Amino acid sequence: MEKNARIYVAGHTGLVGSALVDVLHKKGYNNLILKTHKELDLTNSVDVDLFFKSAQPEYVFLAAAKVGGIMANHLQRADFIYQNLMIQNNVIHQAYRHHVKKLLFLGSTCIYPKEAPQPMPENSLLTGPLEYTNEAYAIAKIAGIKMVESYNLQYNTNFLSVMPTNLYGPNDNFDLKHSHVLPALIRKMHLGKLLEQKDWKNIEADLQIKASPEKIRKMLRQHGIKNQNNTVLVEIWGSGRPQREFLWSEDMAEACVYLMEKIDFKDILFQQFGQSDIAPVKFTPEIRNTHINIGTGTDISIKELAQLIKKIVGFQGALFFDQDKPDGTLRKLTDTSKINRLGWQPKVSLEDGIKKLYEWYLKN
Repeated sequence: MEKNARIYVAGHTGLVGSALVDVLHKKGYNNLILKTHKELDLTNSVDVDLFFKSAQPEYVFLAAAKVGGIMANHLQRADFIYQNLMIQNNVIHQAYRHHVKKLLFLGSTCIYPKEAPQPMPENSLLTGPLEYTNEAYAIAKIAGIKMVESYNLQYNTNFLSVMPTNLYGPNDNFDLKHSHVLPALIRKMHLGKLLEQKDWKNIEADLQIKASPEKIRKMLRQHGIKNQNNTVLVEIWGSGRPQREFLWSEDMAEACVYLMEKIDFKDILFQQFGQSDIAPVKFTPEIRNTHINIGTGTDISIKELAQLIKKIVGFQGALFFDQDKPDGTLRKLTDTSKINRLGWQPKVSLEDGIKKLYEWYLKN
């Protein structure tokens, strides 16, 4: 990418997009095109077409998506599949029509089967049933991978797909109902610590309410934070046994920019098939699974994660794992050998990342 190139970051206000904007600025890319959802509805095909005509981006990072945790995915299945399909279809198609030099589509490792081998290699895609709790979202992301791959093969575009593992970092979603596990645990432990200290003022500030201590206790109980037997107890969904991998969002952004700067679709074809000619008629093997996992290659149990966050936040109370709630997939560890061979490695450890995120949360 040229330093003065017009670069569109779709979804720039979210966890992923904001990290991409920060990394691009640090690397000297300052001609960024940024649109909020109010300014541009990516589910509207006419608006997206008009945007590409007027803005004429040369490079596109497609980080816009409807995302959420287990509960959000369960309750909003139709929204998750429809909105994500519409966003992907519109942006990828218009990037082709308006001759974008390069596009990077961000998916998720939930695309892999529930019983995928561990760690999960790219070629385990579509080899078995998906985890039911996020099936709608995963199917949308699989469609995005296949769309990118298909446009490359038919139209000779230079589009890439990356599948980040579970991300966390600045601008994360800390909503107590709909956030992912790591930011949810940070906020719940923080509120648990404030409840231990009877710090009603800061609890009110966190919850953005004005209420009596009794009403505050009632509200916290609804989110699994409560006094019990002279201690504060924080409830956590599931058994605590599932293993999860976590990647600092700025590490992910560094990987994405690295790929956009240094790796073309033909490089991936050469790595997998020994040929870089995109014309499919010249290939003996079937061309699939050209997406790239981005992760750390290491994981931790939810129980161990909760204990680590408890230590970092300074919560002194008890943890209760509600085994009546779903666990989700028991293990989701990415095989990162492809991106490692392409020359990238993560930098931030999980403990350091959690400390940085908790500091960010307290300030914001």
